[in-house]
Amino acid sequence: MTILARDLLLERFRWVDGHADMWPLFRDGDAFRTVVRALVAPFRDAGVTGVCGIESRGFLLGGAAALELGVGFVAVRKAGGMFPGEKLVRETKPDYRGIRHSLRIQRASLGAADQVLFVDDWIETGNQALAVRDLVSSAGAELAGCAVVVDQMQSNSKETLGRFHALVTSDELPDA
Repeated sequence: MTILARDLLLERFRWVDGHADMWPLFRDGDAFRTVVRALVAPFRDAGVTGVCGIESRGFLLGGAAALELGVGFVAVRKAGGMFPGEKLVRETKPDYRGIRHSLRIQRASLGAADQVLFVDDWIETGNQALAVRDLVSSAGAELAGCAVVVDQMQSNSKETLGRFHALVTSDELPDA
């Protein structure tokens, strides 16, 4: 019997004090591996040369996705953290809480030959993903697509993110 990543996610997902809690999924090695494989499955033959993710859960998922695809990982940092070298920076439009983020990548981490997959745990407004797309483009690389665990996006922005893949929609999650 094949266990689907979607089912594993829904079994382990919970709400804690009104906040989505996916951390139990990361604690279970088999479930984590299954979810990562499902996230990258549509991109296995897409010529991906690097995976990027935004701290913090995007680091976990993106690093694991890069290993699964056999490519390197490109960190996308928010303002404030140590990050040596020349950086490309993009300011996001407000997120679901009304907060703007300054996202950064190291300039030397991408080049013209790169096809980049953006991986994250949750997408709601799409503003961070759009900023990552702009960072990737500014580095001369191309965004191959976007893979997320939970899709809550209501906008047309998915079309501008290349191939878009989500394991579940927010409507499928258990009630809080």
